[in-house]
Amino acid sequence: MNSAESFAELPVKPKPAIRRFHQARWDEPIIFELSQPGRRGIAVPEPGAPKVELPDSVRRASKPALPELSQLHVLRHYLRLSQENLGVDLNIDVGQGTCTMKYSPKVNDTFMADIADLHPEQPVESAQGVLEIYHTLERMLAEISGMARVSLQPGSGSAAIYANIAMIRAYHEANGEGHRDQVITTMFSHPSNAACAKTAGYEIITLMPDAEGLPDIEALRAAVGPRTAALMITNPEDTGIFNPRIAEFVELVHSVGGLACYDQANANGILGITRAADAGFDLGHFNLHKTFSTPHACGGPAAGACGVSEKLIPFLPGPVVDFDGSGYVLTTPEKSIGKIRPGLGVTPNIVRAYAWIMSLGAEGLRTVAETAVLNNNYLMHKILQIPGASAPWDKRRVEQVRYSWQELSEETGVHSEEIGVRAADFGVHYWTSHHPYVVPEPFTLEPTESYSKEDLDEYAAILAHVADEARRDPAFVKGAPYNSTVHKIDMTPLDDPKQWAPTWRAYVRKHLS
Repeated sequence: MNSAESFAELPVKPKPAIRRFHQARWDEPIIFELSQPGRRGIAVPEPGAPKVELPDSVRRASKPALPELSQLHVLRHYLRLSQENLGVDLNIDVGQGTCTMKYSPKVNDTFMADIADLHPEQPVESAQGVLEIYHTLERMLAEISGMARVSLQPGSGSAAIYANIAMIRAYHEANGEGHRDQVITTMFSHPSNAACAKTAGYEIITLMPDAEGLPDIEALRAAVGPRTAALMITNPEDTGIFNPRIAEFVELVHSVGGLACYDQANANGILGITRAADAGFDLGHFNLHKTFSTPHACGGPAAGACGVSEKLIPFLPGPVVDFDGSGYVLTTPEKSIGKIRPGLGVTPNIVRAYAWIMSLGAEGLRTVAETAVLNNNYLMHKILQIPGASAPWDKRRVEQVRYSWQELSEETGVHSEEIGVRAADFGVHYWTSHHPYVVPEPFTLEPTESYSKEDLDEYAAILAHVADEARRDPAFVKGAPYNSTVHKIDMTPLDDPKQWAPTWRAYVRKHLS
């Protein structure tokens, strides 16, 4: 018998029903803790090398206290941290509901090499190529939303929301109606809408869901009036339910002189199907790091895009890019609210979003939406077959669903957060929802267009397995994790500003000294 025949007869261990997973656990200190005085990872300048003279106004009084490590130790540190992470390139990431965690094509990253040497302050004559990308992307997003003009200046979705509320205030003040001091939003719209409006000094009115799971239109009728500045609403909301009466909501706000602002962070299921302008919205925003496939990059860098109707163009954040017949130039609208961030925008993500849209075209964008909706409703069918799982309000969903483990929790005592920690033992991510938990024991899933039927089947099988474990041995689920680096967080310090430490030195000063 030859070696090939012998190998063919060896028994093959059957694949387990649930994928085996065990994550590297390094218990890695932060880089400041690894620092050792005198260690260097790069060569120091030769004696006599040219020095750059800085004016006293920008010169530091002392050297920055940066960590000192050899190159090898820096490499080990970041590779170890990477092994303790999960992400879209490693795992089935449908569990980060509302964030649209889709695959970002790696070819789009290669374009970054072509713009790496750009500087925000270089002359426009030397940056015509990237300005053309800005100009074209603005026009494409205007077409996708139906808005008259778009600014790519905001550096994130929340920054775009803040730009919107700033434009709303500037518009009313320009019309002599600065007394409008109320902003209406809904419980299942993104919390950034209420937070940005509150930060800007507005009183917030929140519409709760009615028996159908939709924002209560009668509550809106009661809320609108001469103090109404705007309605700021996400549609579909974070439940995945699209509001079929959205045009009526907009009309009610318009009837009292308010503006209607569309948070399109959940636009992934409606691309090419419906537009903000179709419902009469005055302004709104996209999250380019969600809908248009630029990387989330662990929370940043993001990119936002503000779109406005004709009457709000003068108030757009600037600069914006125009074509004067011979080249691309930067202009600032006459009543602009000013800059939302330094520079023109988050250029690497602008280029990525441009490349993604250009590669798909109009038909491709609609296919993205249709596939995302199909994936979401297929996954919902699988999840609702798991005993103990439910989805409040018996409705079809668009691109995501906010589910509930309430039945399972009442039966076993296992909470949604604990199921999420145990799910990490199988190499997948899982998110509950924004607070407060209006849906009890929530978990929010959004599969996007990037995941296959096999991916969705595997994810649903993992949740079914953990739910079964919770029934058979609740203490085992509560004791997780076993195979993952994820850990349980004590949330109490988050409500005590005296314990907050935004930097390492603040942490040392507050907690270690």
